[in-house]
Amino acid sequence: MMKKWLLATGLLAIFALSNAQAETVFVTLEKDNAIAVVDPIAGKLLKTIHVGQRPRGIALSVDNKLLYIATSDDNTIRIIDTTTLKEVGQLPSDKDPETFSLSPDGKQLYVSNEDDNLVTVIDVAAKKSVKQIKVGVEPEGIAVSPDNQWVASASETTNMVHWINTKTLEIVDNTLVDPRPRAVAFTADSQQLWVTSEIAGSLTILDVKTKKILKTVKLEVQGVTAEKIQPVGIAIDKNRRFGYVAMGTANRVAVINAQTFAVEKYLLVGQRVWNLAFSPDQKRLYTTNGISNDISIIDVENQKVTKSIGVGRYPWGVVAKP
Repeated sequence: MMKKWLLATGLLAIFALSNAQAETVFVTLEKDNAIAVVDPIAGKLLKTIHVGQRPRGIALSVDNKLLYIATSDDNTIRIIDTTTLKEVGQLPSDKDPETFSLSPDGKQLYVSNEDDNLVTVIDVAAKKSVKQIKVGVEPEGIAVSPDNQWVASASETTNMVHWINTKTLEIVDNTLVDPRPRAVAFTADSQQLWVTSEIAGSLTILDVKTKKILKTVKLEVQGVTAEKIQPVGIAIDKNRRFGYVAMGTANRVAVINAQTFAVEKYLLVGQRVWNLAFSPDQKRLYTTNGISNDISIIDVENQKVTKSIGVGRYPWGVVAKP
């Protein structure tokens, strides 16, 4: 009886471990017109799937069954089944969709149309555009607050964050930020919005309630010239302990204390780091490195880069599925 119990216990432990480690990372490859499918635990590229012209923005559905991918030169959002890796539909996105954000309930998708200075609102179930909102010049960064109250849209040339009410789909406020805001991210409690400014080499933290600036953080790396510090993607852990900023041609990720806003360290990753995504358990952070054609894996607990994996030409967007 004891042997059977030990065997059963051992099998359950192995099963639990394998389940805990099961994970897939999807990466858009801008120059390959494809997505890379990566096993981050084994540290290898599994396959590459053609998806359309110039894929950039990428997101998972709420149930993790679907991938939404912005194929910018096709002017569409493609829908990919995460199990079969086959295209199962498309969403009308208007011209040149690069980035987009899915509402927490998965019902709406908000797309930045940079060439037309618009945010397109898509009804996901109906697969149709329900509204176009005029914003500033060259909108790119966009995010929906976790409480589903706000859409924040950053216009690169206007140097503003536009606050869109999700119920009325109207802009109700604007906040001037540093030059060329590229990415925006809400904290998990919806109390703050973080904004990167590519030309200024800075991060601005905004208070969502007042729409005012709480802090502007200048990113500086010893031995790296200021023009190479071009922050883009942002990831903030769910407990708001640390935020991470991809620093573009500085080839680093800034680790920022999300309580004090102090920069605690800079992690050297691949070349031209664009975007970031946590693993589902937030123990790892994945970076897309556009020029070195790889992704870096960061051990979040130890704040160390553990490995890089070659994925294809110009990796840009990244998500991780359990």
